Amino acid sequence: QAMLNALVVIPTYNEIENIERLLRNVFSLGMNFHILVVDDNSPDGTGQAVESLFEAYPGQLFLLKRKEKSGLGTAYIAGFKWALQRDYEYIFEMDADFSHNPNDLIRLFNACRKNGADVSIGSRYVQGVNVVNWPMDRVLLSWSASKYVRFITGMNIYDTTAGFVCY
Repeated sequence: QAMLNALVVIPTYNEIENIERLLRNVFSLGMNFHILVVDDNSPDGTGQAVESLFEAYPGQLFLLKRKEKSGLGTAYIAGFKWALQRDYEYIFEMDADFSHNPNDLIRLFNACRKNGADVSIGSRYVQGVNVVNWPMDRVLLSWSASKYVRFITGMNIYDTTAGFVCY
């Protein structure tokens, strides 16, 4: 299959229960996505689980090991730097816990590549609130933060705290 030049950055910390299924799901989409897992030295063996799949996905699956838990934001920054050094045209951010549906990567990609968007966001708030396994206070905090950022900056983006994005 042709080179897509698209990288999915997935930060992990203790995602052993999800990571293999998530990676296989993304690779099964038939889109030739590359994946960079940014692992913060997960004590549960998440990094080793990723390494065990290298042979199955040569040249498509990569692992950036960090020495300690350093946070989601810095994991994305490290992943984006890694992607930019390798000239990826499309960079996705995605959580490892299946709170983002891997099948929607195709929709995010098409919004950028076919429809010419600079950014596409897999929002939780397009049709009401669509959040799984979050306590109500976290839902309210996220929703309120998005409203606040939108008000202060004037951005025409409804879900400014979304973690499922194509750039």
